[in-house]
Amino acid sequence: MNNKIVYTPGPTNVSENVRQARSIKTTNPDIDLDFVEFYKETCDTIGSVIKTKNDVYLLGGEGILGLEAACASLIEKGDRVLVIDNGIFGNGFKDFVSMYGGEAVIFSQSYKNSINIDELKKFLEEDNNFKFATIVHCDTPTGVLNDLGVICPLLKKYNILTVVDSVAAMFGEKLLVDEWKIDIALGGSQKALSAQPGLTIVSLSKEAKSLIKNRKTNIIGFYCNLSIWDNYYKDKHFPYTMPISDILSLRKAVDNIMEENIENVINRHAKIAEATRKALLEYGLELFLESGFSNTVTAVKIPKEIGALNLVNYILNKYNVVIGTSLGGYKNSLLRLGHMGENARLEKIIYVLNILDKSLSNLGFKGNGCLVNLFNKYYE
Repeated sequence: MNNKIVYTPGPTNVSENVRQARSIKTTNPDIDLDFVEFYKETCDTIGSVIKTKNDVYLLGGEGILGLEAACASLIEKGDRVLVIDNGIFGNGFKDFVSMYGGEAVIFSQSYKNSINIDELKKFLEEDNNFKFATIVHCDTPTGVLNDLGVICPLLKKYNILTVVDSVAAMFGEKLLVDEWKIDIALGGSQKALSAQPGLTIVSLSKEAKSLIKNRKTNIIGFYCNLSIWDNYYKDKHFPYTMPISDILSLRKAVDNIMEENIENVINRHAKIAEATRKALLEYGLELFLESGFSNTVTAVKIPKEIGALNLVNYILNKYNVVIGTSLGGYKNSLLRLGHMGENARLEKIIYVLNILDKSLSNLGFKGNGCLVNLFNKYYE
């Protein structure tokens, strides 16, 4: 199991210094004040990367925890919530909304394109009585990217709070939380940050905090209650025992990004993603999306006679490489290349494209030339 080469859209490859950081001897995070300072400094550093002065927290749980916690903390029974849906995870927000007693109103768009801003404007002109709206930055199953810099300010014009799932985009795509008026931004440790799974990143605006504080009813549950973090730093006490080894490891991943510089990181993702898409198209494959291509995930159609599941099984058995298909109805039709984080390195994508080329050829697909050569042709 340890020898497998993994190239999925999260969890991603973890660099050696990040992996080793997780094995460092630790202290007791409940009573050691030095760790409180370390935690706060780590959160503030993340805030500087995603361009926010809002409070940032690290929650002990995989990225989905943040999505549920946002809904649990904001929703009171009967609240209307706008669910902006152009992907599987975008649509999935409705389940959290209904789970906590809210009324989900779904604005659905094609899963092959980013959100049409003009259509969203028309929708909001007719119906804008929402407590908050949910939007996915990059929907991982298809890799579609939404323009938060337009969508969130548009929502705020109607005093609609904005909740953004940026789990598959944060640290790999441009993210300007304050400028784009994002009230709750959610990320995960295991995607473009390239740390191990197990931590959720949450930034929380003053407006979101106020709305949560002034609820008329109590928040259901404890672990998904974002208000339990309000005074952790003032009191020098965490609401529960923090997974300290995970946080030490995540901090090293954050330090890696700071050392490389976030602008360089984003440019690295963009260069690899663009060359990958162009190479796949010239090779003779078809991309799933028509617009809104993210730089962290590329979904490519696999011919029916081969099948995506058959292809990834062949790659695993022949080359011991783990590549993912998609979710739901796309499980056997799409292959997903997760060129994010440490996966967005030249040596990693070249290796995977070579394996993909050989595997497709062995399964009967005749590509137009060599996939790696085509990638190199477009990589500048």
